[in-house]
Amino acid sequence: MQKPKRQGAEAALRKGGGLQVKICGLTRIDEAVACAEAGARAVGCVFYPASPRNVAAAVAAEIRRALPPGVACVGVFVDASFDAVMRTVDRTGFAAVQLHGHETPELVARLRREGLFVIKALFAGRAPGFTEAARFPASAFLVECGNGPLPGGNARSWEWGDAEALARRHPLILAGGLGPENAAQAVRAASPDAVDVSSGAEAGPGRKDLCKVKQLIAAVATAKARRTIFA
Repeated sequence: MQKPKRQGAEAALRKGGGLQVKICGLTRIDEAVACAEAGARAVGCVFYPASPRNVAAAVAAEIRRALPPGVACVGVFVDASFDAVMRTVDRTGFAAVQLHGHETPELVARLRREGLFVIKALFAGRAPGFTEAARFPASAFLVECGNGPLPGGNARSWEWGDAEALARRHPLILAGGLGPENAAQAVRAASPDAVDVSSGAEAGPGRKDLCKVKQLIAAVATAKARRTIFA
């Protein structure tokens, strides 16, 4: 199995730069390209059958090939096995993965040994919580509420400032109930390095609203981050 390569993954976590935006739940090639052209530095594709944003690996591979250089592609998984993640990585060419369930520290470490940039999700409303970050040898953490019918944020806002202490110690991506109307407030509260938005920039599940995407990116354009996560 050929290992994926993410050039400069760890070096990319350097100090300085503006706050980055990841648009998640992409299902269409044209919308992914439009998000990148609007200024998103990363896009996420969900590989979780129970999600309304679940996408086939073949479509995700087309999305990756269509994106301009410098835009990261992140595969989102929920309690998937090592073999399942690596099969999808091989099919898509993605070099970054986001683990959004109850994955073990051992799985995080094993995926990193394969050359992947691994984002582990932590939750304010359920386990694994923010205090468990030290257990996981992740490249970065994504934090959100975690309450609701799906493993993701379920469009629910929360006390974003609860994650500020974690942001001082680790590369941090803020998610959960974010949209153009509150992104700046959330950034001021948590001081993250990036924000992740899915439903807050949608016209419907898996269909992005480009106007909302542009408004969101404009709302955080002047914010400062401690590190640059997506090279």
